[in-house]
Amino acid sequence: MKETVVLGFSGGVDSSVSAMLLKRAGYRVHGVYLDTADAATRTETETAAEAMEIPLTVVPVRDALEEAVKKPFTEAYLSGRTPNPCILCNPAVKFRLLLETADAIGAEKIATGHYARAENGCILKGHPENDQSYMLCRLKREQAARLILPLGPYPKREVRVMAEEMGLSSAHKKDSMEICFIADNDHIGWLAARAVLPGPGPMYLNGKVVGEHNGICRYTVGQRIPGMFNERKAYVARIDAEQNALELALWEDLFHTSVTATDFSWLCDAPAQPFSATVRVRHTKWENPPCTVYPGENGTVRVECESPVRAPAPGQSMVLYDGERLLGGGFIV
Repeated sequence: MKETVVLGFSGGVDSSVSAMLLKRAGYRVHGVYLDTADAATRTETETAAEAMEIPLTVVPVRDALEEAVKKPFTEAYLSGRTPNPCILCNPAVKFRLLLETADAIGAEKIATGHYARAENGCILKGHPENDQSYMLCRLKREQAARLILPLGPYPKREVRVMAEEMGLSSAHKKDSMEICFIADNDHIGWLAARAVLPGPGPMYLNGKVVGEHNGICRYTVGQRIPGMFNERKAYVARIDAEQNALELALWEDLFHTSVTATDFSWLCDAPAQPFSATVRVRHTKWENPPCTVYPGENGTVRVECESPVRAPAPGQSMVLYDGERLLGGGFIV
C-alpha cells in the first residue's frame, strides 16, 4: 500500500508540481487547503484537486490566522517593527494544521511547495535562485522531522517548465501575492481598516529635525527617504513609535556587525557555548556573512559578523545556518 503524504495544496504551480512529483515518487497525495473564507479561491482549488485526482481537505483558518498572524502583524507595525507574516504563520498555523490532518488520517509525512530541502529532520537551503529556507526558520523540530519538500532542488523557472510538460493548468498561473491576506500588497490600507494609525511626526538626522514623515507604519529600517540632505541620501535607521519619530542615517551608517535577536527557535539542540555560523537578517539571496554566535539567556542570541549587514530591522528575523543547514531564527531587536 502506498504511503500517504499530506500536502499543503492551493492549486498554484508550486503545490501542483509538488503533488505530481510526490505521486511519481510513489506517494498517495492528500491535499489540504487552508481556507481564509474566499469562496472563489476555494472553488478554484477544489476544481484543481479534482482534476489531479487528489482528495482534498478544506480547513478553515480565519480565526487561527487572526490570532497567530494578523493581530501580531498589526501590533508590530504600530510599535515600529517590521514583521514577516509567513514566518509567523508557518509553525503556528500552516504546518500545525498539516500535521493535525496527517494525524487524523494516519499519514506520517507532510509536504509543502517551499523552495528548500528537508533531509533526516533537517531543513537545508533550496536552489540558490529561489531559496525559501529563511521562511521556515521557526518550524518546530517535530514539524521538520515529518516534512518533505519536493521543489528544493529546482529553480522556479524549471518548475514552470515542468508544469507545462505535466499538462497542469497552473503552468501559467501568476504567483500568489506577497502577503496572502493583504490585497494588492497595500499593507497601509489593510492596517487602517483595523486600527487608528499614527499620524505625521518629525524626522531626525544627527539629532536635528530635517523634515516630517507621514506615519511610521509607512516605513521600515533601511528605507530611503525621498530628497537630499546636505547633498546626501538619507535612510531610516530607527523607528521610535513612542515619540512617533524617525531617526535617519547616511548609507554608511546603516551597516552593523553586531545583531541581537530574542525568542530564538532552534531546529537543533540549543547550544550553550559560542560557535561559528552564517547569518541572514532578511530574506535575501546574497547577504549571508560568517559570524560568531553567542547564545544568551531566555532565548536571546547575539551574533558578531565578519562583514557588516545592512540595516537589520526590528521585527524581522535573524536566521542562522551551518553551511546549508538551517539552524533556526529569532526576532531582531
